[in-house]
Amino acid sequence: MKKITGFICIMVLAVMALAATAHAGERAGAFSISPFVGGYIFDDSKVPQRAFRENRITGGLRLGYDWTDNFATELVGSYLRVENQATDDEHGMYSYHLDLIWNFMPRTAFVPYLALGGGGTTVRYHGSNSHDGTANGGAGFKLFFNDDIAFRGDARRIIDFQSERVRENIARNWEYSIGLTFVMGGRSMKKALAKAAAAEPGGTVAQTPPPAQPEAQPQPAPVAAEPTPGHYKYCVTLQGEFDIDKAIVRQELRDQIAQVGNFMKKYPTTTAVIEGHTDNVGSYNHNMDLSQRRAQAVVDVLAEQYGIERTRLSAKGYGFTRPIADNATDAGKQKNRRIEAIIDCAFDVQQITPPERLCMALVVDFDPGKADIKPQYRDEIAKVADYMKRYTTTTAVIEGHTDNTGNAAQNMKLSQQRAQNVVDYLVKNFGIERSRLSAKGFGASRPIAYNNTAEGRQQNRRINAIIDCVVNK
Repeated sequence: MKKITGFICIMVLAVMALAATAHAGERAGAFSISPFVGGYIFDDSKVPQRAFRENRITGGLRLGYDWTDNFATELVGSYLRVENQATDDEHGMYSYHLDLIWNFMPRTAFVPYLALGGGGTTVRYHGSNSHDGTANGGAGFKLFFNDDIAFRGDARRIIDFQSERVRENIARNWEYSIGLTFVMGGRSMKKALAKAAAAEPGGTVAQTPPPAQPEAQPQPAPVAAEPTPGHYKYCVTLQGEFDIDKAIVRQELRDQIAQVGNFMKKYPTTTAVIEGHTDNVGSYNHNMDLSQRRAQAVVDVLAEQYGIERTRLSAKGYGFTRPIADNATDAGKQKNRRIEAIIDCAFDVQQITPPERLCMALVVDFDPGKADIKPQYRDEIAKVADYMKRYTTTTAVIEGHTDNTGNAAQNMKLSQQRAQNVVDYLVKNFGIERSRLSAKGFGASRPIAYNNTAEGRQQNRRINAIIDCVVNK
């Protein structure tokens, strides 16, 4: 038995060492299957259990359902061999019970819990069986390797109400075990992505899909709210943040939302995508859902308090995939719990004061596999140069993109070359200091159109210029 206990301790230490790589966590609506193995200690002060060997190997299966992130129920069945110390006779003992599980810290990689339940045991003797009622209580933990698999440890106090023919009929036993938990369904990654991608231009999540088109083929979703050709996109970072694990709009964030609301009322042709973001605490699935709810909460404020038509608004959650600060610190996590508004504007950029960050969508595309700048697009590049000359403190990142033709490595190299060619053109033809410019290639990773048509691929072979601006206070 000492070998078994030592093995369990080693397993626990090994899994705890892996905890930092886990993702997490419990999720409402999920089913779970948990095979386990462990030990069972009989109460040596009660008849007939004091005749049993104390420590026995047990194994079984737990079937669970998460009603909420915090509360679950489990149906448990296990088996062990009871051995009489005097006669060496062995008998099979079956245990079965229904438990209520309370998970606290359910959205982290390490999920401790308390358990309480009741059921019974059956011992099969030669010629007859013994049936006892049981109650149990205890605690345990789960360490999630990813959203669907966790290591689990559990310890229970078993109250065994033995048969009435036994004078001292209440025995107090112990059970301890380790195992794995496999989680299925619930708030899954696919549902979180579908919810974020299903936001319609009106800012609401589509309740029913459009009629199926037999000839349609699955395609990657394009990035939301890229500017239409000839228009400009203003990225306004709202200087407001959210409380941990909350999607409630703070008062100070409402003051920042007012800037967006008033801007959109002044320019009625504008539309906006509200982007929600989180820190990296909790699972991918939970943070995708949380960021979507944060974005939707801001959309609701704009629609309800500023009268912006929902047809001009949409919500998009990115979870923790786009941090702006280091999640290793509390201050960094706070900065990442944020909202951004991407506003598509149909007017000349020179008519207004520069915002915090300006994204100009250059009407520049490329021939397949080429990085040469066509003569007809040099006027578009001149717009960027004129802007940077007017606002001399600005810097720019030139982003290159491709369609999905060819392999990923070739596309990354090609997109980098396209961006570098634009940087070189700005330096040689307009005298923009090279220190104010940088080139970055994204390959085919950020499409704005589907790649299944020639027109879509043409749109994806493009250049964007991200220009940082100093705001006059």
